[in-house]
Amino acid sequence: MGVELEFAGLPIEEIARLIREQFGGTVLTNSAYENTIAGTCLGDFRVELDFQYLKKKGRDKLDPEDPFALLDEWSEQIVRIAAEQIVPFEIVSPPIPMDRLGELELLITNLRASGAQGTDSGTLYAFGLHFNPELPNLDPETIVAYLKAFLCLYDWLVYHSEIDLTRTMTGYIAPFPTGYIRQVIDVDYHPGQNALIDDYLVANPTRNRALDMLPLFAYLDESRALSVIDDDRIHPRPTLHYRLPNCRIDQPDWGIDMDWRNWLMVEKLACDAEYLNAMCRAYMQFLDRPLADLFKNWKDMVETWLTRYCAP
Repeated sequence: MGVELEFAGLPIEEIARLIREQFGGTVLTNSAYENTIAGTCLGDFRVELDFQYLKKKGRDKLDPEDPFALLDEWSEQIVRIAAEQIVPFEIVSPPIPMDRLGELELLITNLRASGAQGTDSGTLYAFGLHFNPELPNLDPETIVAYLKAFLCLYDWLVYHSEIDLTRTMTGYIAPFPTGYIRQVIDVDYHPGQNALIDDYLVANPTRNRALDMLPLFAYLDESRALSVIDDDRIHPRPTLHYRLPNCRIDQPDWGIDMDWRNWLMVEKLACDAEYLNAMCRAYMQFLDRPLADLFKNWKDMVETWLTRYCAP
């Protein structure tokens, strides 16, 4: 699984140094806004400012002899000063074996001790913790099972992740449209790969979903996926892209474990076809509820389901 951490408070050089000190490797400075820590014991890490404009400026410097070079440098510095108030640096890990995820906890501790600031440190901070779990199979049935499980558990995940209001308001983790939810949780929804991708793109022509399927669909059929959304931030890979949790890296004792345990409920449900179908039927009934039941809460109903499901 790949892990992405978004936070502020530290310069890129310090972040890269802390990664190298823990995992080894060599720091490669790609630009003022992008570093690679290559050859660590886990693979290659990336550290980058999560702002496409500045990353592009960092790569495409004007010739110093160009008469506009100084003006360009000044404008870049002004934008950088403003961006650093709200834009996070992001650590992007390599794919990590599940049984080695705990090694990231020491890195989080060291980043916190050095002054890393998370979602709760500023009113404009919309920083996230992202998981990129590899799927056990890339056939449409498996992918649809994960989608169904996630959609059924979404309200429960939002509640237990205590999503920051700023992150909700930005739209980065917008919920799926109700019409698409109904389409997918129908127990008779078993599309082939092409129909699965097309249905998703019609309803979700955006990266801004709590479970972003575009990297996976671009990996399976890049031309089909990118025919609707041509965005160089979409990196094809055989994984889901779970973007919901906050990054509370400055909070004592915070780590990836709680949000990882929440995600494991999606994994568990996706791999149990009988229970998944039962929950899909219950969710469909909830969505079809009469006016008298409009104030019922699906999250609470899911809590009851999962309590029974996880009981020994």
